[in-house]
Amino acid sequence: MESDEQQILQLFEEGDRALIAADAAELSRIFADDYIQYDESGESFTKRDVLSNLRTGAIRYISMVSTGRRIRVLSENLAIVHGSEEDDVEQGGRRFPVRYFYMDVVMKRNGKWQIVGSQVAKAT
Repeated sequence: MESDEQQILQLFEEGDRALIAADAAELSRIFADDYIQYDESGESFTKRDVLSNLRTGAIRYISMVSTGRRIRVLSENLAIVHGSEEDDVEQGGRRFPVRYFYMDVVMKRNGKWQIVGSQVAKAT
């Protein structure tokens, strides 16, 4: 049986691949229904917002490189994942690199880990 850390790492690797592929079905499994994300400006996005932006092509992830992911399992059903990313993104007809730090809250529900919340801070 995989450890919680291994399961969470796999979840995040699958999430990265799904974001690049704009695979809304896979992301729907990875993000909890009550998922909320806050970007560096404090704007919030729901799971529906994130999936809609990918479906419509409002944002596309060309590549994603995790540059420092740490998993902290706090209990049998709760973990925090934090790290940094270097991504190539396409938005509004422009392609550009994005560097940011993040902290995600992950919960185990019905035996499966899901991301329930994210906070992003832009790297300077």
